[in-house]
Parts: sequence; C-alpha cells; structure tokens
Amino acid sequence: MTKIDVFAHVLLPDFYRKMLEIDGDLPKKMPFIKNPVLMNMAERRRTMPADTKQIISYVNPNPEDYLEAEVAAQLVREANAELLSTVRENSDIFAGGVAMLPMNNIPEALDIIENFVQANSEILGVQLFTRRLGKSLADQEFRPIFEALAKFDLPVWLHPVFDSRKPDNNIIFSWEYEQTQAMLQLVQAGYFQDFPDLKVIVHHAGVMAPYFAGRIERILPADQAADFKKFYVATALLGNTKALELCLDYFGLDKVLFGTDAPLGILPAGATEEINQAIEALPISPVDKADIFSNNTKALLNLATVRKLSR
Repeated sequence: MTKIDVFAHVLLPDFYRKMLEIDGDLPKKMPFIKNPVLMNMAERRRTMPADTKQIISYVNPNPEDYLEAEVAAQLVREANAELLSTVRENSDIFAGGVAMLPMNNIPEALDIIENFVQANSEILGVQLFTRRLGKSLADQEFRPIFEALAKFDLPVWLHPVFDSRKPDNNIIFSWEYEQTQAMLQLVQAGYFQDFPDLKVIVHHAGVMAPYFAGRIERILPADQAADFKKFYVATALLGNTKALELCLDYFGLDKVLFGTDAPLGILPAGATEEINQAIEALPISPVDKADIFSNNTKALLNLATVRKLSR
C-alpha cells in the first residue's frame, strides 16, 4: 500500500531566493526554513520512506506580508508555477501540490483558483493561513475565496500562523491555539451553512477541538457544534496515539487523513515514522488504518490509483 501524506511542505529554491531578496532575515525569523530537505529534491527523495507519496504546500513566508497587491500576485504566480514543475518532475514522490494565493489581491486570487488550480490536475486545492494581513481568515473580505473554492469543489489546506499582536508567540502552543480559533471563526461565520460542500483540511489532528469536545457541544449552538465536525484533519502530531484516538472519536474515521508536516518536526526529514507508528498502534482494524493512510485522501481529492514508481 502506498501511503499518501496529505500535509507536507516545501520551500522551493527560486521562490526562496526571491523572498530572501525581500527580507534577508527570514532564516532568523523562521529557523525551520533552513532545513535543506525543504528545497533539495534529491535529499528529499533519499530521506522519504519508500511507501509514501506526499502532497506538498509551501511553508509560511507569504508575499502579501511584504509586497503590494500586484507584485505579490506576480510572485505567487511564479511560486505556483515552480510548485507545479516540481510535482511533475518528481511524480515518484509527490502525489500533488497545493497552490498559494495572494490574499491582498482577491481578484488575482480568484483568477488563480479558476485558471491555474482548475487547469492543472496536479494542483489539488489551495493553502490558506489562519490570519491574513492582521485579519481573521473568516473576515468578509476573504469570503469570495471560499465561495469560489466551494463552487469548484476545491479543498482548503488550513495552516496556522502567529498572531503578531501577541508578545508570547511560540511554536509549541501558539499555532495550535491560532488554528483552533480560526476553525471556530469559520464555523461562527456560517461558512459550512452557506457552502455545504466546503472542504477544509486542518493541521495537527484538529488541534484543541477533540480535547475540548464537551465545551464545543455544550456552549455552541447545535448547528455550529455539528459544523465543527465537518473539518478534515491531518495526523501531524509527532506521534501520540492517545491524542489520535480522541481525534478519531471526535471527527470520525472518514475525516482523518495521514499527514506528517514533513520534513518539519523531527530532523532531518520529519516525523513520518513516528506518526506511522502512532497510527499502527491505534485500536482499529487494518482496513480502518488503510483508510487513514490513503483511502480517505483518495476519496476526498478524487485521486486516481496512486502508483509508486521505483527510485
């Protein structure tokens, strides 16, 4: 069985070089981007498990944080083209890619959805971050993005970022809080009611939601509590079988997708083995484990049979 890692990352060389020209301090601000496996595909291939194919998206540096609308959109288009080329040139290890959008240029973002993502079968959806330009992702300014994604049946990969207003951001807890808050905001904005077919894949096994399931169910209105369970969740917890059990209990088997955050989390190439072991240790059947490892992702993304090529 070929496993499909639904949430893995890259920082491709041309895009990274252009971002360094804009902000040379990026490696100090985001030390995790110095991992060579993000950029070097030969090293990526060498360190990847032989039974896994990844769906790749960019790590955190975003053009709209640094550039005006038109320039940001152009850099995003170039980054997406580089991502597409990388997926095509490395189809033995990548099952697809996830596009970036310039969230300070909504018309260009909508054009990318319709004329780039839709036009290239290797691009499976878009990645959005929990806050953009100091605003919640659920802000009405961004609503046309979700409307278009629902129209074209394209999933969102939801990734956390720090809230820059806070003085105590940290990589252990802050991102998990920010992602949970973004999930709540999307639910409270009525996006799942307005767009019943909307598909949102969240990182880190639904973060705080499974642990606080009782509070969600008893405090939110019933329709919003039900909507909270409509997220799809990747298993990127650096292991932790007990937490994955809570995740399964809360979201249900069909919403849980194998995802590792590779090559981040555990050096040099990520936590794929640790997450494999955590899933294998779950008290569920081999058939259910196969659903987590690949079948759920194939169904969600309408993937044809994923064939493993020799390396």
